[in-house]
Amino acid sequence: MAANTNPTVRRRRLGAELRRLRQGSGLKSREVAERLMVSQPKISHLENGNRTISPRDVRDLCALYGVTDQLVIDALMEMARESGQQGWWHAYGDIPQSVYIALETDAACVHSFEPMVIPGLLQTPAYAHAIIEETIPPITAEQAATRLKVRLRRQHRIYDPARSLRLWVVLDESVLRRVVGGPDIMREQLEHLNALGAEPHITLQVLPYAVGAHPGLSGQFSILQFADSPDAGVVYLERFTSDLYLEKQSDMQHFSMLYDHLQAQALSPDSTRDLIADASKTYIDAMSRP
Repeated sequence: MAANTNPTVRRRRLGAELRRLRQGSGLKSREVAERLMVSQPKISHLENGNRTISPRDVRDLCALYGVTDQLVIDALMEMARESGQQGWWHAYGDIPQSVYIALETDAACVHSFEPMVIPGLLQTPAYAHAIIEETIPPITAEQAATRLKVRLRRQHRIYDPARSLRLWVVLDESVLRRVVGGPDIMREQLEHLNALGAEPHITLQVLPYAVGAHPGLSGQFSILQFADSPDAGVVYLERFTSDLYLEKQSDMQHFSMLYDHLQAQALSPDSTRDLIADASKTYIDAMSRP
């Protein structure tokens, strides 16, 4: 099936679901190991996503946990089959954010707050090239070209008619005012942003300067949710040295609450389009000056 899945991510999510089912059945991992005549560490490795799990293992565990819904069993077995496949990004070698790309590719919905730059999924090629050239420590032209290809390939996810990604983005107004690559690139980028904002599965809001202090001052974050695990999700925090992935329910609730506050303080989608159009005009004016 999907050539765009990440085995580590899939194993982690499948393991978490199996752990939830085991806990719901009231069984301890030791008891499961005894009944299936396997070692207890094997059960722990399966639930932590550290070991490949076969569809047969999934079937046996579901039977032991009393799972009778065939749709649930089939979905879990499909995840087990996919866990050994490689994603499209592996063809590009060792690239940054590969774990996040896997999550993004598999997500049904992403809520993102960006205080500094246009999100990668919404960037034009020229804007993306400028970001890669200007913000990453010195890299070769070949490395820069590879990263640009990966970034643009990620955007296929929002154009896929079969499974369009539901994307909701809140941008700080400074994102519109920060000149990346020059006025011409910014004009093109903002016009592209407004065009994407008109798509039914994409919602854009801008948090204006007038709001003052707000819950997003601590930095960027994204909340990813998945169709086959509606009660689970991942909070992604992009940082300079290492990215963070938070999966606890308490973390999901905390960042969901933050996002609710940001949405409430931000301009409406219609007012956002007007503000983006006004910002675009300033770059047109700048281009017309000698």
